[in-house]
Parts: sequence; C-alpha cells; structure tokens
Amino acid sequence: MRAIESVKNIAVPDGVDVKIDGRVISVKGEKGSLTRDFSEAPIGLQLEDKKIIVQASWPRKREAALVGTVAAIIQNMITGITRGFTYKLKIVFSHFPISVKVKGKKVSIENFTGERSPRLTRIMGDATVSFKEDDVIVQGISLEDVSQTAANIERATKVKNKDPRVFLDGIFVYEKKEGIEA
Repeated sequence: MRAIESVKNIAVPDGVDVKIDGRVISVKGEKGSLTRDFSEAPIGLQLEDKKIIVQASWPRKREAALVGTVAAIIQNMITGITRGFTYKLKIVFSHFPISVKVKGKKVSIENFTGERSPRLTRIMGDATVSFKEDDVIVQGISLEDVSQTAANIERATKVKNKDPRVFLDGIFVYEKKEGIEA
C-alpha cells in the first residue's frame, strides 16, 4: 500500500509578514493584507523559519487533498499581496453596441442584444473594475474576488431564449495573469 503525502511547505518571500492563529492565517505585504479562516478543514498550520507547513495528522484521501488545496490558497494569497491579479474581458457585439458602467459595487451592462433594462452584476470584495477601449479589466489582490467578479460579468451576458450559435454577443474572459497594471 502506498503512503499518502500529507505535508506541503510554502516558502515565505522577503517583505511578506505571516501570522498564524490556530487555523486562521493572515498575510501582509506591500499591496495589502489578506486573512483566511481554515477552521473547517482538518489540517494543521505552522510557521517555521520563513516557511509555512500545511499538514494533516492521519490523512485519508480527503484530508490529503485538502492539504494541497489549502497550500494552493495560501500560495495565491502570497502572490496576491506581492504582485496582484488581473483578468481581462473583451466586449463582443454584432449589432447592438453594449455599454458597460460601474455603479458603486455593481456593474451595469446596458443595451445587451437590444434589451431595455440593464443587466446588473456584483463586484466581489476589493476587486476593481476599469475599462480600456472595448476591454473590461478586473484587478485586485484576492484571486477569489477577481475571478468571481470576472465570472459574474461573463455570466450576466449569457444569451437567453435565442440561438447561441447566431447571437455571439457577450463579455468574455480572454486573459488571466499575475500582476496589476497601471
């Protein structure tokens, strides 16, 4: 029988401050700070010599998989506060020009396939939405907030009650990258 890998090590770069209180981890860097609570996951977190250790004591498949998931989330937190994340979406239309505006913590998509009422979608967390020509740019330090905001915008422009092969209008993600553009 094969042994199940249940320990992951994450290197903490210079300029990043990490605090672990039980299963709550706080990461602070030059772009901001992020906190995440892993109290539901049966894993242990330790900080030793600029290294975060994620482990499960008596792992079965589920616990070993959670170790990898938690390690990836922590790595994304570190990447977010050092470099940030950017998602780019393209506005595509064939006949009716789509108008996209930010209103507080919501994105308003107007004139989508000639509809009278605007389609609204939420901006998650501290993600920011900006526009450049026919691109929508979503940026932030939390990968989950940035990706969910981009998915909300893309999902809001789903074509309903029409043939999707003919009506190709929408707002689509075309680039995902690390780093925040000026």
